[in-house]
Amino acid sequence: MSAARPLRLLVITYYWPPSGGAGVQRSLKFVKHLPQVGVEPTVLTVDASQGAYPVLDHSLAADVPPQVRVIRTDTFEPFDSYKKLTGRQQVPYGGFVGESKTSLVQQLFKFVRGNLFIPDARRGWNRYVLQTVADLVAAGEQFDAVLTSSPPHSTQLIGLELKRRYGLRWLADMRDPWTDIYYYQELNHLPPARWLDARYERQVLEQADAVLVTSPSTKRLFQGKSARIAPEKIQVLPNGYDEDDFRQPSTPPLDALLITHTGTISETYHIEQLLAACAECARRYPQVPLRLRFVGKVSDRVRQQVLAAGLELQTEFIPFVPHDESVEYLLRSTVLLMAIPDVANNLGILPGKVFEYLAARKPILCVGPSGSDADTLLQQCGAGPALPYSDYAAMLARLETLAAQWQHSPNLDLTGEAHTQYSRRALTARLARIVGLR
Repeated sequence: MSAARPLRLLVITYYWPPSGGAGVQRSLKFVKHLPQVGVEPTVLTVDASQGAYPVLDHSLAADVPPQVRVIRTDTFEPFDSYKKLTGRQQVPYGGFVGESKTSLVQQLFKFVRGNLFIPDARRGWNRYVLQTVADLVAAGEQFDAVLTSSPPHSTQLIGLELKRRYGLRWLADMRDPWTDIYYYQELNHLPPARWLDARYERQVLEQADAVLVTSPSTKRLFQGKSARIAPEKIQVLPNGYDEDDFRQPSTPPLDALLITHTGTISETYHIEQLLAACAECARRYPQVPLRLRFVGKVSDRVRQQVLAAGLELQTEFIPFVPHDESVEYLLRSTVLLMAIPDVANNLGILPGKVFEYLAARKPILCVGPSGSDADTLLQQCGAGPALPYSDYAAMLARLETLAAQWQHSPNLDLTGEAHTQYSRRALTARLARIVGLR
């Protein structure tokens, strides 16, 4: 990196405060720490009054450094029509998580989204971004590189066009798979749409100077898309946790073994056997008050599963909360619950929340496939193995071990330090090195 001036990085991301949820965290935390490692970011995002955000979290604005320039643009998207026709005030998640599977209106919107909006319905933002960049370049602005963050994967088409127009060094930061995302089949693509989407994906992977992914399995997935993709082009840069979010002390409850899940969860996560094991553990250990807490969006089907397991009196449901409050719920828990969707290509699903779970230093009950990237990470950090979806015996044994430990001491916090390599500061330093490569 030049000592004369910091590297100038243009960060193009749809999700930015006041957007909430997991999608905003990665770009936001990179931008927060980039000035500390010799990179000057400029953020290009959508106008907050026009962005279609599934959730809002105004508290995240505090993480934007005051010296960082944030440029907002107009957009044109179909979500106003969606809300009017469905009567919903909230836009759908990418895979319509929690939406009705049988509603004709929902099925119609999935079909329209899957066949008329390729790669996705936020593509209407692209032309505004491209015009804004053209104006910046015409005014003499210079950038050493551009980073495009997705989903929405239509944002990667902006990077593709900027590469063609200006020859900028381009980093395609892809938080999730594209045509292999777990809900892809639900979008009901016709063959022409599926072909076009795969073509866009391949062009991005082949033409970006660097592709950033969050897990080794996702790297292998993208690597197989084209023989023209050099292995060293795809860099594994996982999500992480911000040390500043974990300054407060851990205070697990003394009167209950409290298992907490934060974020979105639906029936595709298949936690039925774990719920049954919780009920049995509570029966076998009546002296250990077992409690469940779900913080965030929970599908109706998961709520029904809680009832079916007979855990309604032990379970608390809390709607979406700001990120700082979500961290507080982690620190006030005994054990944390996470689950990997039971879908194709799920070995590479490594939710961003897992790093915050690790930073909270709690044992983790992970429902998901053995041998997955999540399983490997958790075991490396001493937080516990993944528990396969149908392995009731393993789930019950794990819960019984935790219950026995709780009787000895209600504080089950972990003491290892392996998770510290995933701090946002450390990961941003790695990003800075990638930005500066020539």
